[in-house]
Amino acid sequence: MLLSEINNIFHEELNPLYGEQEVSSFFYLLIDHYLGLERFVLALQPNLVLTKTEEEPLFSGLSELKQHKPIQHIIGYTEFMDMKFKVGPEVLIPRPETEELVRWILEDCNTQKEERLQILDMGTGSGCIPISLAKHLESAVVHALDVSPNALRIARKNAAMNAVDVHFFEADIFQLEIQATYDIIISNPPYVRELEKKEMSPNVLEYEPDVALFVSDKDPLVFYRAIVNFAAQSLSEKGCLYLEINQYLGEEMVQLLATHNFKHIELRKDMFGNDRMIKGVVS
Repeated sequence: MLLSEINNIFHEELNPLYGEQEVSSFFYLLIDHYLGLERFVLALQPNLVLTKTEEEPLFSGLSELKQHKPIQHIIGYTEFMDMKFKVGPEVLIPRPETEELVRWILEDCNTQKEERLQILDMGTGSGCIPISLAKHLESAVVHALDVSPNALRIARKNAAMNAVDVHFFEADIFQLEIQATYDIIISNPPYVRELEKKEMSPNVLEYEPDVALFVSDKDPLVFYRAIVNFAAQSLSEKGCLYLEINQYLGEEMVQLLATHNFKHIELRKDMFGNDRMIKGVVS
């Protein structure tokens, strides 16, 4: 079958679910991953014919996409901060908003004189945050924890794949007994309230881990209280806490940090104009 014909089938069957632009992105990711073909191949070789063997993974991917399986799970990886990360049902797929948080930290670090920063990421998942920081801050000592051994297994693979050294360890945010001091603590914990599920797409609800996403409507800041309390005791003088947050709870997060005597509290919006990140400094 012609590659162009397969492309047409993708759009006919998937456009109603995802929209034309996203379907094009899926198609190009699949032909690159399975066939090593670049996106301009359709323009350069409009009559390119695929064998049955070459067609098979593309139609398999089409079937999975129709079931709302994330494209990142189909190909097994995603890109974050211009690096590749393995992903799977055990971890959240890194989001562009989290990349904004990492870039904020890197911007701040570029203005500091300290060369051997001690950094801790709490609830690391795929490891995208600490690995990205370790890649760009070569002199930093980067630590990361998660309660899930399966998530840590993936995070360690990602660190090896991206050739960085991160000290991963298994721990529960609610039962930390760490006697250490850090210059920077970061976390992107579960923060989506159950009431917000109706706003989420099936590919998230059906394929990404609930434990990494959702919190009770009655106590949506449960993780943040534990993290902020730990950070207030474990950050060095002028140490910084950076958090990704629920867009609807920005003011509540400002109050939480202020209650724990953080200073220079800054609430930032993401690329979509939502309150998404907050920073506080130990006085």
